Amino acid sequence: MHLRDLKHFLSELTENNNRPWFIMNKPRYDILRAEFLQVVTEMIAELGKFDPAVKFCDPKKAMFRINRDVRFAHDKSPYKTRFSAAVAPNDMRRPSKAGGPTYYMQIDAAGRMLFGAGEYMPPPPRLKALRQLMVDDAAGFTKVLKNKKLRATFGDIQNEGKLQRPPKGFDPEHEHIEYIKLKSFFVWTEIDLPLNQPELLVPTLVSGLKDAYPLVQWMRTAKEEISEE
Repeated sequence: MHLRDLKHFLSELTENNNRPWFIMNKPRYDILRAEFLQVVTEMIAELGKFDPAVKFCDPKKAMFRINRDVRFAHDKSPYKTRFSAAVAPNDMRRPSKAGGPTYYMQIDAAGRMLFGAGEYMPPPPRLKALRQLMVDDAAGFTKVLKNKKLRATFGDIQNEGKLQRPPKGFDPEHEHIEYIKLKSFFVWTEIDLPLNQPELLVPTLVSGLKDAYPLVQWMRTAKEEISEE
């Protein structure tokens, strides 16, 4: 992918986030989006080598649209200033809403690539299932937390959106109570884009995401309660 061109396009879009500018530069966007689709296609193929569950994810469905939903947003800028994709089993377009861990990546206007895995703000039934899994399989979760490769690449699970008190029904003295209080279960990191060596983009991305695979595997064992209604 022409990473310098992508960085320049996103940087200019940041300064001119309006429909007339975008329409004028639509041919540039179309070329870059086609190149990004190839990146996502290669990403999925490489992820599938160690995680067969995502092997058949549709690259087009994995990619996020650049248009923003501004109906309820204070910021009325019509376009996102990043290219991003989320990869999960079953071709789920928004797996975080359906439940299940996701591999995520984005490239921003500053020339940075963010990537990670897990579940961001899962729906209540799924959130409860993940919290319960920390109780039912405390040893397994401890093993994930201590995984050397995961910690070296991502550090700890992000603590954005943490409850002040333990959720109802969970022991305040449980060894993992600080994680049980989380509303999201996601690891991520940022790196500079290899502008001079674009061929390193996918290998670098997939190598990092592979380090998150133990967390993804563990999270997939969470089972939601089936309603009797």
